[in-house]
Amino acid sequence: MRAAHVRTPSAADPVGALHVGDLAAPTAPPGWVDVDVRAGALNMHDLWTLRGVGTTGHDGPRVIGSDAAGVAGGREVIVYPVLPTAPDGRTVPHATLLPDAGHGVLAERIVVPAAHLVAKPAGLSWAEAASLPTAWLTAYRMLFTRAAVGPGRTVLVQGAGGGVATAAISLAVAAGATVMVTSRSAAKRERALALGAAVALDSGARTPELADIVVETVGTATFAHSTRCTRAGGTIVVCGGTSGFTAELDLPRLFAREISVHGATMGTLDEFVALVGFVDTHRLRPVVDSVVDLADIRIQAGRMLAGTAFGKLCVSLT
Repeated sequence: MRAAHVRTPSAADPVGALHVGDLAAPTAPPGWVDVDVRAGALNMHDLWTLRGVGTTGHDGPRVIGSDAAGVAGGREVIVYPVLPTAPDGRTVPHATLLPDAGHGVLAERIVVPAAHLVAKPAGLSWAEAASLPTAWLTAYRMLFTRAAVGPGRTVLVQGAGGGVATAAISLAVAAGATVMVTSRSAAKRERALALGAAVALDSGARTPELADIVVETVGTATFAHSTRCTRAGGTIVVCGGTSGFTAELDLPRLFAREISVHGATMGTLDEFVALVGFVDTHRLRPVVDSVVDLADIRIQAGRMLAGTAFGKLCVSLT
């Protein structure tokens, strides 16, 4: 089977460490099923894998990827990418991702736990469906579980353009919130407005009002701005740091305004089922930046590394 994989990670050249070639198809253990993958999507987690972060204990070629949609037993499905860790088989949001356990999904055929298959909404393309498992699930948990988004709430999304950011815009608008976004790119600000954002500002600009919820994916470059833009009693939810993982804290503002800061990582299986249902009910369409054949996945990895994409970078395996 064709698969996107890494043999020797490279911190200096992660894109060059990515290869596509034939590997032996996996065998499903008890309780697992085969999935014929139709499309997949890249995430920053894949770049970290290509750099060698978290890859100890795995010899030989390692298939990358957490996001996939395909066919299993004649059903069109989306794969939930987190392995169960609780004794009763439940999944928790910070548990092990499939590729970190040696079960990457950017391959023509994969094996996953049978319970991890969720029916694909008929209105979504394969690439759109493959965009949901990581970025959209993380955004869903940030907004609905950690921050209680809803009508009348104001949401600020930092760094419009990334997978989580575009998902957060669509989800928050569908939930009835007013959305503000920031980006250094005028083109990305325009596209965010087309998604339903009410206000699009240059990075660091003064917002017309303070936000109830701030979706923070950028980190070092924007965290001080996020704090300044959060109203009293508001919430900042952090899921990553594309500009760096260290930020100075404005402690007087945090305690004077009683601002809550939460972390969020992925989501539970129940949250994933709820997300897919929400997307289907509200007829949401994940933003797909582009789709290439699996053979050209290095193009997508390079675009992710450069930060030039708007929405998800996907691959086709049909």
